[in-house]
Amino acid sequence: MSFIETYRGTIKRKKGELSKLRTSKAAEVGKIPSHKKKILSAQATISRTKSAVSMTSKYKEIEREEKKLAGIDKKIAEFDKKIAKIEGDIISEEKKLDREVEREQKKRNAAEKKRLANNEKRMKEVSSMLDKHGKIHQETNRTLEELKKLPDKITVLFMASNPLDAPKLRLDEEARDIQGMIRKSENRDSVSFETRWATRALDVIQTINEENPTIIHFSGHGSEDDEIVFQDNQGNAKLVSKEAIVQTMMSTSDEIKLVFFNTCFSYGQAQAMVQHVDAAIGMTTTIGDEAARVFAAHFYAAIGFGLSVKRAFEQGKAALMLEGIPEENTPGLYVKKGLNPNELIIVKP
Repeated sequence: MSFIETYRGTIKRKKGELSKLRTSKAAEVGKIPSHKKKILSAQATISRTKSAVSMTSKYKEIEREEKKLAGIDKKIAEFDKKIAKIEGDIISEEKKLDREVEREQKKRNAAEKKRLANNEKRMKEVSSMLDKHGKIHQETNRTLEELKKLPDKITVLFMASNPLDAPKLRLDEEARDIQGMIRKSENRDSVSFETRWATRALDVIQTINEENPTIIHFSGHGSEDDEIVFQDNQGNAKLVSKEAIVQTMMSTSDEIKLVFFNTCFSYGQAQAMVQHVDAAIGMTTTIGDEAARVFAAHFYAAIGFGLSVKRAFEQGKAALMLEGIPEENTPGLYVKKGLNPNELIIVKP
């Protein structure tokens, strides 16, 4: 919650308290005429009667009513004291609110000034690019030719492993979110999303042979020694080395373009993988469940819109920042030498 919202909430609460106090005070003030009326009536009776008993009774009644009036005056004074304090609190909070609003406005003004400066800079860059229209035209034609070579449909193979003796991960939610974002993308009919659960080491070769995927996604645990954690026959953790994973990718399908390691400490595997595939994504350190899910889902959404691997990677990082998850520097993108990740498109637009 921002300071502005906090101050506004406090002011609203204080005004509510002030309203209740004023209502209570008004109720006490409203009692005064009744007691004064009784005093006047008793005084009038005293002036008319000659009975000592009646006079004594009325004097006592006047004394009682005056005590009640004194009690009311005391309550009113207490209400006035509380009202004055809360009014002071409200004035103080309103001053804080005004200062915070002014500070936020200055920040927005500075951001807008920066944005305009960046836009102006970008416009100059665009103008410079337009001056080189001949080269751009050639590059565009080349890109179109590359896009024509893309398959009409790709397969994303999601392989998950969550051993019984390892901390539990929300891998089902990750798969669900990825599939949901792919379905929302423009080219959803061009992307087939296949999942495999409780993956064992030897399942990897069999599954790749079955699906012949374009993208392979590993989701689960990783170790600081460049190992992926699969499951053994009893469902417990089985560590598989980086070299074994690289050999598996190299020996299975020529159609694999990207390997996504959504596991902790997987940057070494990703770096080694790009000797054999166009691109790989790995994590430079540990990554939380929510970060892994948000980054992956929005990465594949961008891929489904026909964006480049680089733009999809950046959109995944942007999603983490928009969600306030401070792990945007954890994912790393690696590409084969000589390739430009900005031109690497996997799904035909």
